[in-house]
Amino acid sequence: MKNYVWLFLAAFAISLAQAQEKLTYQKPSEEILELVNAPLAPSVLISDNGKYMVLLYRDYYKTIAELSETELRLAGLRINPKTNIGSRTNYYNNILVKEIGDKDGVQVTGLSENPRLANFNWSPDQSKIAFTNTTPEGVEVMVLDLKSASAKSITDTNVNANMRDIINWFKDGESILVKMLPSDRKPLINVDEAVPEGPTISTNDGKKAQNRTYQDLLKNPNDEFNFEQLARSELYKVNMDGSKTKWKDANLYTSISFSPDGEYVMTVTLDKPFSYLVPYYRFPNTTTVYTNDGGMVKTLLQVPLIEDLPKGFMATRTGMRNIRWRNDKPATITYVEALDGGDPENEVPFRDEVFELEAPFNGEGRSILKTKNRFSYIQWGNDNLAIAHDRWWNNRNTKTYVFDPSNPEKGAQIIEDRNYQDVYSDPGSFVTKRNENGSWVLSLDKNNNAFLIGDGYTEEGQFPFVEKMDLKTLKKTRLYTSKLEGKLENLIEYDPKKDQLLVRIESASEYPNYYYKSLIKRKGPVQLTDFDNPYKSIQNVHKEVITYKRDDGLELSGTLYLPVGYDMEKKEKMPMILWAYPREYKDKNSASQNTSNPNEFTYPFWGSPIYWVTKGYVVLDGAAFPIIGEGDEQPNDSFRSQLVANAKAAIDAVDNLGYIDRERIAVGGHSYGAFMVANLLSHSDLFAAGIARSGAYNRTLTPFGFQSEERNYWEAPEVYYTMSPFMHAEKMKTPLLLIHGQADNNSGTYPMQSERYFNALKGLGATVRLVMLPKESHGYRGKESILHMLWEQDQWLEKYVKQKK
Repeated sequence: MKNYVWLFLAAFAISLAQAQEKLTYQKPSEEILELVNAPLAPSVLISDNGKYMVLLYRDYYKTIAELSETELRLAGLRINPKTNIGSRTNYYNNILVKEIGDKDGVQVTGLSENPRLANFNWSPDQSKIAFTNTTPEGVEVMVLDLKSASAKSITDTNVNANMRDIINWFKDGESILVKMLPSDRKPLINVDEAVPEGPTISTNDGKKAQNRTYQDLLKNPNDEFNFEQLARSELYKVNMDGSKTKWKDANLYTSISFSPDGEYVMTVTLDKPFSYLVPYYRFPNTTTVYTNDGGMVKTLLQVPLIEDLPKGFMATRTGMRNIRWRNDKPATITYVEALDGGDPENEVPFRDEVFELEAPFNGEGRSILKTKNRFSYIQWGNDNLAIAHDRWWNNRNTKTYVFDPSNPEKGAQIIEDRNYQDVYSDPGSFVTKRNENGSWVLSLDKNNNAFLIGDGYTEEGQFPFVEKMDLKTLKKTRLYTSKLEGKLENLIEYDPKKDQLLVRIESASEYPNYYYKSLIKRKGPVQLTDFDNPYKSIQNVHKEVITYKRDDGLELSGTLYLPVGYDMEKKEKMPMILWAYPREYKDKNSASQNTSNPNEFTYPFWGSPIYWVTKGYVVLDGAAFPIIGEGDEQPNDSFRSQLVANAKAAIDAVDNLGYIDRERIAVGGHSYGAFMVANLLSHSDLFAAGIARSGAYNRTLTPFGFQSEERNYWEAPEVYYTMSPFMHAEKMKTPLLLIHGQADNNSGTYPMQSERYFNALKGLGATVRLVMLPKESHGYRGKESILHMLWEQDQWLEKYVKQKK
């Protein structure tokens, strides 16, 4: 391999002059615009007692003006320093409340003229919901009373919503613990105007600190100062009438949680020194427990700065971690400690050990469980029963344990031991319910039987199910299997006590709606919502899931759409768009499994290729692109050859059906899908054009791993070189449209990746266009940006695919 090539190309590309095109935001054709402007159905919240349904409405897009509001990018956060809330927060703009059984909802009163609502949080008795409203001046907390369908503000607009856990209910449901701006907050430094007092210096004492290429990190002392000012909050106890008392002085609170009985509050606060290498969640921090009136109980943990961890996705730090409240106990914490030193390379019989410690949290914790893989989470049942889960990325293994936390000497019994990518063997998720303290615990019957809800993927199709499981004998009894013809039934929640199953039913042309069913009494369905299909123009489009084989015999699948009004008997050969995203597997069995459902509602979200069925294109969406590495082989060792084999198999399959012109096929993808596109165009002649959005193209710029690659550049230089389209820019002979958000926050996909790749392609004479979307992050949000993106894609496809000679 010629290691010098990338250095030469980088220097060469940067030196190239770049022709600029001044263009205002454009809009796509009416066929696409109609779908983009379709109204969005509301999100649905249902109270546990099944009495109330809350409908939350929002605009699907932000405006470019909203995205242009002041934004500071600090320590992995993006903050609006004027309003003190995340600058990329998704807002709702209206609320309706209706009682189950009523046809229409009631408009909530008390909302402001242009509300921007977020951070919804049920009260303990679920009679109220607290939420934030962002005004031009700042953030306020409002409370919605469900019975009266009225909302009111209980704070001024001085709430600090820059970090999580903004709203926490006290047990009585009559007051809330709220983060407020500190009275001594200092003015922020304008970094662009500040005069430096000296250089920024980073050092290392010889330890390995192999971190991914995080974005939005602190860069200098001024950033540190601004971050501290924006992260600091005072905690106030705010009553429903708006009166308040200070609960705790200013600190950098990240996490706040009440014990299930409401008697204690656990906080996590950030400490110094801050880091320029990692985001805030790896800064030093302190975990402390207080009484609910603010009295100090105990400091549980102090964690140092975490810049250096052992290599590997399953690496973790040593000492206490994952401190949580035990949901089935009034005030007991649990925590985890690594038994392998946090290093995946160390071979040990058990990776992690779980401990519990009861209030007032004195002495040592009591060991209750050891897990063979890295601990994941526990679902608590009662004194004598709990379900634990672990995971190991390297072999894709997960284990599920049933154990008696009161008698750990009995040992845990493994009830599932499987490859978590093997969806056909997925037993489903255990059903949970809120207990008397409002905490989520296992839903158990009087005989301690548990219940499972599964997606039900099989070789024959998808059949969601509900099962009862005897946790002593492990015998399962199937209570329900969905077999609706021509529809997809998603099972949401099951209440065995009420024998009530909440489902969402949809079809390719019917918008998802909610229903109640009774499994034992066989009653229902009772319709709860009646949302109409807003995408009428594509509701009759032919849609099917096709299966086909790769040259090596691996079975693949994808969802095929034919153009609006396509005559299936005439079978005119049309242009096609293939859209995909590569995924890594450790075995062929899992890689070949099909999770596409033709009855899923056809929803043309902003990044979808579905729009082009209105423009005469065949679309193969979600085409399977597995990259497999079995045994000691890593998937990326044969990335390129498998990529091309996947693409050829997909094209052959649709061509064999007689629908497409093989000379007029485009390939598209976003993020790692964009990386796929660039590689396919460089190393095959299968496509007429490509669309690559927000990708990374030079893997030497992400030297400590990317996507599912654990090895660093110096361990596997040939892999990094071979997989990087930038290193093979001279091979690009196919027109490529590059699109990237100028404010991309995703690890590894710096906007620079597209800029430098474009310069290399331009310098080598390729047909390429680079579109940089102002203010946009990794996923695009501004309506003007999205409309323009669709216009760019439409123009590109029309010129280089549809009209290809």
